[in-house]
Amino acid sequence: MRLTKYGHSCVRVEHDGGVLVIDPGTFSETAEALDGADAVLITHQHPDHVDVAALTRQLDRRPFTLYGPASLAATVDGLPDVLSPVEPGQSFTAAGIPVRAYGGRHAVIHPDIPVVDNLGYLVDEVVYHPGDALVAPDDVSVHTLFLPIHAPWAKFSESLDFLRAVAPRQAYALHDGLLNANGLAVLDNNFRRLSSVDYQRLTPGTQINV
Repeated sequence: MRLTKYGHSCVRVEHDGGVLVIDPGTFSETAEALDGADAVLITHQHPDHVDVAALTRQLDRRPFTLYGPASLAATVDGLPDVLSPVEPGQSFTAAGIPVRAYGGRHAVIHPDIPVVDNLGYLVDEVVYHPGDALVAPDDVSVHTLFLPIHAPWAKFSESLDFLRAVAPRQAYALHDGLLNANGLAVLDNNFRRLSSVDYQRLTPGTQINV
């Protein structure tokens, strides 16, 4: 399985001829990530995770199936025919790749801000992308975790505890589009220093094999 990490929260998965893209948002290189996509997984409706205009342009070029919470339908106006709603705990196949959904709700940003639906996706029983909630799969040993390292809803201690709880073989930084070089250096150092996981932050466009 080949993974390409794009900006912020976008990950492209290529496996056995299928192309699956997770969270192509407005902070990501969406055109490149979506090129040739057979299926797209959206964790939740916030624009840094779903670029509706980019999805619409890609659909004009090539058909694909869109998976996400049922509440996503109101956000992807004009794309309801390609949306396949997903529930927490559901297993399904996207782009020929097995996927399981976890969680259900976005982490709380502030009591005055509505909490939206959010799904984490376990891809091929190997790769876990949690979206914007720190829900650890409790029924599988995760090989590769994409770890949210910074967000309005997250604290470093929570992300570190999540990393320790999942205890993957390797972890890559996710949700890092709001940080400058100073913040990235501090967080990278602390995640490496305070966990036993092989943690790295990838430059957008970097490919890895798992």
